[in-house]
Amino acid sequence: MILTLLAALLISASGQVSNPAAGDANSALRRGIEAQERGDVNGAIEEYRKALAINPELVEARANLGAALAAAGQFDAAIAEDERALANAPDKTAIRKNLGLAYYKKGDLAGAMPEFEAVHKARPGDLSVSMLLGYCEVKLGRASAAVSLLKPLEHSVGNNPDFDFVLASALIAAHREDEGLPMMEKVARATHSGEDYVIAGSERLHRREFKEARTDLDAALQIDSSIPGLFTLAGQARDALGDTEAAQSAFEAALHADARDATANLYLGAILLKQHDVESARPHLEIALQLQPQNPQAQLQMAKADAMSGKNEEAVALLEGLEKADPNWLDPHVELAPLYYKLHRPEDGKRERQIVAQIQAKQQQSGPPKQ
Repeated sequence: MILTLLAALLISASGQVSNPAAGDANSALRRGIEAQERGDVNGAIEEYRKALAINPELVEARANLGAALAAAGQFDAAIAEDERALANAPDKTAIRKNLGLAYYKKGDLAGAMPEFEAVHKARPGDLSVSMLLGYCEVKLGRASAAVSLLKPLEHSVGNNPDFDFVLASALIAAHREDEGLPMMEKVARATHSGEDYVIAGSERLHRREFKEARTDLDAALQIDSSIPGLFTLAGQARDALGDTEAAQSAFEAALHADARDATANLYLGAILLKQHDVESARPHLEIALQLQPQNPQAQLQMAKADAMSGKNEEAVALLEGLEKADPNWLDPHVELAPLYYKLHRPEDGKRERQIVAQIQAKQQQSGPPKQ
């Protein structure tokens, strides 16, 4: 879900005109407001500029010009006009909100945040500003502050998916996933949003909650299978649950969309190795290693491919590097033991078997990984 709290400020012209020039400026201002209200943004910009050409000090025209420019995607110009309007505005709060929105729409959340903070201080009851401020805080690494801001409002807001999305994002970012993930899934159901299901599913995948992750990611696929990276995430969840056939289909779909997807290439290559199809697996593993040469899993799978192809020396070199980098990682030791025997290095093979037994004993004591 993308926040759509981007209302434009329109200040109606009022008051008596004292001279014909002022009257012309106010007339242009009114025409600009009418144009903007009916969705003619370019016409509104033209009229506001006419008004300002007659009366450069007409704050209403300058504030509305800033809003119209932001609506037209001319964010830098909008920011410049808003800042000029602030200098002469008797009530700066509304213009400051528009300035924050211009920064926000531009993608400059660091610029937007102080403006929203000032507006929130002046208007603590403005829910839209609280939400925008909270969203900026999440994206700028201040998730706990966003939770503190939004959590007290939760029960008074009622059914508001935009608010729930921001609060859920804040809770997840603040490592309060047990609260945030069900809320994000609630938002996804309410809004039929594939993107929100992806947020929840990818986080559950990270938490090794594979069944829940698959449910979320499959729901996203039903809504919009074109979301970048979705097939790869869905494949990982399926693979973790042992559904190899469904995982393979997902990774193939991911590579159909992006042949240079490193993760999809790695997983598909690993699946093909398990099927003893080394010839088909190797090109995928080569791409994965080319894109991520320091990826330990890619190195491990390539070592397996080398071993299965009889390239034992090459396999041992890769595995010894992995073993050195992480002595407690079980898989390189498991692969090394038989290779040492094949290379007539029985003492090294015996040592590796002993290490495997030690690591497995420690793993049994710590219990199985969370599923």
